[in-house]
Amino acid sequence: MVEANQQQEPVPAVFTGTRRELAWLLLGGYLLLVPTIGLYRFWLTTWKRRFYWANTEIDGDALEYTGNAMQLLLGFLMALAVFVPLYGVFFYLSTQSLETALTGYSLVAALIWFLMGYAIYRARDFRLSRTLWRGIRCDQTGSAWSYALRRFGWSLLMLASAGLVYPFMAANLWTYRYRHSWYGDRRFGFTGNWKQLAGPFYLSYAVATVAGGAGLGMAVGNGAFIFASSPDFQDFLPLLIGGAVTGLAILFYQSRELTRMFSAVRLGGAALSVTIRMRSLLGMYVQFGIGLVSSYVALAIGGVVVLGVVASGAFVNGEIDLALLMRHMQGSVMTLLAIVFGYLLLLGAFSFSAELFLGLGFWKLVAGGASITGLDSLRDVRARAEDKAIAGEGLADALNVGGY
Repeated sequence: MVEANQQQEPVPAVFTGTRRELAWLLLGGYLLLVPTIGLYRFWLTTWKRRFYWANTEIDGDALEYTGNAMQLLLGFLMALAVFVPLYGVFFYLSTQSLETALTGYSLVAALIWFLMGYAIYRARDFRLSRTLWRGIRCDQTGSAWSYALRRFGWSLLMLASAGLVYPFMAANLWTYRYRHSWYGDRRFGFTGNWKQLAGPFYLSYAVATVAGGAGLGMAVGNGAFIFASSPDFQDFLPLLIGGAVTGLAILFYQSRELTRMFSAVRLGGAALSVTIRMRSLLGMYVQFGIGLVSSYVALAIGGVVVLGVVASGAFVNGEIDLALLMRHMQGSVMTLLAIVFGYLLLLGAFSFSAELFLGLGFWKLVAGGASITGLDSLRDVRARAEDKAIAGEGLADALNVGGY
């Protein structure tokens, strides 16, 4: 009896990585993106995943990521076979009438949305099939086309119902993903359902609708959107308060969905329990905002200094002469390069802050709030053959829906 009780004691997951380690990894990778014309991002993605996986420990054993950069690169090249014809379609539509172009663009947008569902599922398959724990490989079966059709059909219902069917959609997609996931020869189970999501969702939906609608209505009543007048900050204050309440309602629901759906994951006799709190999610986004604003302020100061040197005549008494700056850009390669490089730095700062505070923050929240009972039931799991497919990850990368 003592032994059985000990087996059921929850074992917490532990994340040992630090933000400083990830920051140095990202900075080194970003520096190599420029001379490699962006190709190094496949190697950077691989190193990031190895950082996350290797620093995540369950019962003293770390996860292992066995994917490599060449697999990501080949997957991306395969994805080009999809996007090159799409670019041709975009060019053709640009030569047609407005009505034809709008219809065509709408159909292409629907196709891309469908492909995003396919790419999300195949990318998850790629990551799972290259994830090991205690030498046993994970995997994902099921059909990416079936998942994409489910997601697309639910999306149409979401539009028709103004989002009210979301709990049903979320539970259905979570179920499909986990009931087709494997650890060795052991299939995952999932006990979650829409009833666990309905209460928090409809409460958040009602709060967001009332707060957002009231804030917008009061702002309009104050004349905030009458451009002929000069609205004060106070005119927009109700809208800002309504937006803040809406944001908190979204975070409240997100914390409940993640907690309840992750805690519904089973693997034989092992059960996962995850606790994610709203205040933790809020803190993560606040840190991201502070980090992003700080980096943009530093870049703005540096940009003014650099442009003040290469285009000194365009900056007088703290003001910018745009006409003179444009002439400097046309006649000075250095000025043009400085502006292009500054634009790339802005994009890099956003990606850096997002990875450092949102990507790492979310991983740490899930890992830090996770515990597993019944781990001893996994001792007899046997390994299964490696899934070597690489298609899908490249499409997810091209559509910017890949995870980690």
